Amino acid sequence: MGNVGQEPTITNLENGKKVAHFSLATNEYYKDAKGQKQTETNWHTIVAWGKTAEIIEKYVGKGKEVGVTGKLKSRSYEDKDGIKRYVTEIEANEILLLGSKNDK
Repeated sequence: MGNVGQEPTITNLENGKKVAHFSLATNEYYKDAKGQKQTETNWHTIVAWGKTAEIIEKYVGKGKEVGVTGKLKSRSYEDKDGIKRYVTEIEANEILLLGSKNDK
């Protein structure tokens, strides 16, 4: 569960399917050695296909609180300079809309 970092990007594929991409911020709270409450924010890249992407397009916007279930997917690609890059994303198969009904 976390908050959407920016408006989701929706791509319509040639086969008629949709794919959604967005970042999700999750917070971890802990106390440091001095007993002070600390927050650590982690960012995750979320990818969703088909019906899940359609739900995201309709109901999910920047700042919206959502829950995501899915699986971790790792892949590599070559950037424009020919350097091999590695990416780990969460492929969402289910999304839970949290927060108030009017949030988007």
